[in-house]
Amino acid sequence: MASTPAQSESALPALTPMMAQFFEIKAANPGYLLFYRMGDFYELFFEDAEIAAEALGIVLTKRGKHLGQDIAMCGVPIHAAQDYLKRLIGLGHRVAVCEQMEDPAEARKRGSKSVVRRDVVRLVTAGTLTEDDLLPQRGANYLATVSLVRHGELEFGLAWADISTGDTHVACLSAEAVGNELARIDPAELVLSEATRLALVEAHALGSGLNERLSLVDAALFESDEATRQLRQSYPGPDTDASAFPRVVRSALGALCGYVADSQKGVAPALRWPETEATDGLLLIDQATRGSLELLETQRGSEIGSLRHTIDRTVTAAGARLFSQRLAAPLARADLINARLDMVARSAKDLLLTDRLRADLKATPDLARALTRLALERGGPRDLRSVGKAVASAIVLAERLHQAGDLPQGLASVAEKLAAAPRQLAEDLLAALVEEPPMMTRDGGFIAKGHDEALDAERALGSETRAVIASLQARLASETDTKALKIKHNGVLGFFVEVPSAQGQKLLEEPHRDSFVHRQTMANAMRFTTRELADLESRIANAQHNALEIELRIFAELRKAVLGGLDQLRGLADALAELDVTTALGRLAANESHVRPKVDDSLSFEISAGRHPVVEAMVRKDGHAFVANDVDLSGSESEGGGRLWLVTGPNMGGKSTFLRQNALIAIMAQMGAFVPADSAHIGVIDRVFSRVGASDDIAHGRSTFMVEMVETAAILNRATRRSLVILDEIGRGTATFDGLSIAWATVESLHETTGCRALFATHFHELTALHKSLSRIVNVTMKVREWEGEVVFLHEVGRGAADRSYGVQVARLAGLPEPVLTRARQVLDFLEQRAAGATLSEGTGTVLDDLPLFAHQPPPAPVKTDPVYTLLDSIRPDDVTPKMAIDLLYELKKTRDAARRS
Repeated sequence: MASTPAQSESALPALTPMMAQFFEIKAANPGYLLFYRMGDFYELFFEDAEIAAEALGIVLTKRGKHLGQDIAMCGVPIHAAQDYLKRLIGLGHRVAVCEQMEDPAEARKRGSKSVVRRDVVRLVTAGTLTEDDLLPQRGANYLATVSLVRHGELEFGLAWADISTGDTHVACLSAEAVGNELARIDPAELVLSEATRLALVEAHALGSGLNERLSLVDAALFESDEATRQLRQSYPGPDTDASAFPRVVRSALGALCGYVADSQKGVAPALRWPETEATDGLLLIDQATRGSLELLETQRGSEIGSLRHTIDRTVTAAGARLFSQRLAAPLARADLINARLDMVARSAKDLLLTDRLRADLKATPDLARALTRLALERGGPRDLRSVGKAVASAIVLAERLHQAGDLPQGLASVAEKLAAAPRQLAEDLLAALVEEPPMMTRDGGFIAKGHDEALDAERALGSETRAVIASLQARLASETDTKALKIKHNGVLGFFVEVPSAQGQKLLEEPHRDSFVHRQTMANAMRFTTRELADLESRIANAQHNALEIELRIFAELRKAVLGGLDQLRGLADALAELDVTTALGRLAANESHVRPKVDDSLSFEISAGRHPVVEAMVRKDGHAFVANDVDLSGSESEGGGRLWLVTGPNMGGKSTFLRQNALIAIMAQMGAFVPADSAHIGVIDRVFSRVGASDDIAHGRSTFMVEMVETAAILNRATRRSLVILDEIGRGTATFDGLSIAWATVESLHETTGCRALFATHFHELTALHKSLSRIVNVTMKVREWEGEVVFLHEVGRGAADRSYGVQVARLAGLPEPVLTRARQVLDFLEQRAAGATLSEGTGTVLDDLPLFAHQPPPAPVKTDPVYTLLDSIRPDDVTPKMAIDLLYELKKTRDAARRS
């Protein structure tokens, strides 16, 4: 973003006080669009205005001149600022919010030319959002920082946090691993120094999507002394010793804390003590594999069509965030996986309990984000009530779980955490707040009637003035025995007591003269005031202000009570999210006929009737059934590793679906979910590699084949015996013999060197001969049938090898012109004959040259249709009655006889 015009010393005196203030604040916040508060609007000036007007589609106007040029200006109203902020942040901009720090009336007291004091109260970036309407509702919003040190080899420190919940994590990573971790956490904003950015680019660790999310900062933010100072400010407690982390991690974590503190402008970031991510306990998935398997979003960037979108049944935002985390980082320890599976099994077993829990959870607010806003002094009455409702919901959920009994250890632990919810806090919050409180405290009216007597009295004065005055009038009339006494109001005297002249003398004498003060004598009446009436008038005038002050005091007390139990409440939020994920997976298993996988430390990988969860959901919508398939890649250490299935068959036959579904089943099992199969036995996998599909990388100057080779190299260099590898079409991006030789060597390496469990799909049918020399190779093929020149895909996997790829038939399905297909068939027949060593007539070497060009071929003969099959195609078996079936048989016979005669 271009900077504000530079200011010379000679130019500054010509500035208005307001513009001088603007330039000073703008200079202190370079790189940000400055939302400059002016009354009920945030105004933007100069190039900020030009950028914002174009991005938001709002009118660009002008206000005065600077250095002889018009000052560009645009603005957004305060009440709609959130919507505009969301759009700007979504487009990659950063915004500095500059507020008025005093009432304009106070500024005027200092002189007519005095400017209202203003200052930036917050820097808004993609990674530092806390408002619900700016945040992704069902996903985390991570801010990440990366630091590096050089000890011969590069070592990276990674720290990341979701500011909206306070969840914080750190990891110490090699150059090889840092890119995969960044792909896993998918940060909304990545903070780096320029030196670190160059190192990440060199390590190919910055995916294309991250380049648009970078925030480059001064390297001083990552220096040890500065980082340590920031850590001490962010984690002042005695139990938070950051020296336990390696220096490179401390550097990244300190920079993260410093960046957040700067964005919040003095409000301490409410970050939890970081968890250290140990990658050896997780199923490692690299960037290419995540994209290939479409775990969280499709390769087109859409959530619809991804695995998460298909299987996520959570009913709370916190549950959805935890679900995404588990799907992105499955476990690699059998004991922890089975503990999760025990919880899901209990949920799937008792669906009545599960549905009751889910109904309660659905009404539970997002506790974690409400707590963070309150801690950042950005929360309002609605957040307080959310805390109260969430705690009350936790108590109800705990009682349901305890009544159920027979809980596995994981669910029992969740129940204990829910039962420890602060009941009194929930009661106090819900009793103090109205059912539908406003979002902001400044709006008032959020404390319930009857909670505070003083507040009720002020409200009565403010909203029930007439009744209060009538009550006072009746009492004064009774005390003075003057039925004609009235309390009236005008703009000069304010409130006053009026009595007929004949009664006025009574109020000037004892015992009333000390109470009533004479104000005015009229022709037919006398007017008085009393101390009580004067006090009441003052209180009525200040009632709204006083009521809001009382409400703000009560709000502060309630907020303090909430923050006093912040750690306990955050633990409660974690338990609610875990219960949501567990019950969601239980309901998913019941609805989709998923089964519990057997997970252990063996090298097993045996799946019976496995299904692709995403494709199954799609074909079901079209009224079709998914064709399930078995796979057995099981092996043992004594055998040298797992099996390698060579999968052959036609394009469109289902090879890629079959490969992917087995990787997805493994990932689902190790995240702790039941799987779409009749049965599954999976030995824990340490890494999943998927090389499926073809694409280039133009940004980095890599062709499709180069991308293919880079990804294959990563697999061969990193896969272990405990890995699962799925490979599709290795070597197809280059010349036939080059590709075949690379694919051949790759299969041998996976079998002999790596020993991993693998699925290898190929059109190089020559590879199927390897099963004769390599003991753990199994040939399987996708079954097809040919009917009258057409190919029918059965989508079934069977033993054996395909002898052809049916490419021409698939091309016909795609709609290639018939002359092109005819020519392709001629060329294919010749090549197949030559490959088979057939004896050809003289002039064989020029047969291809002698074939007529497709452009000169006659138009294809019209395709004859069989009337019998046309009739069969029109029949819908589910709609046929027994009588109709008999009639159809006669009709078919008549049609066949007629066809024979013709």
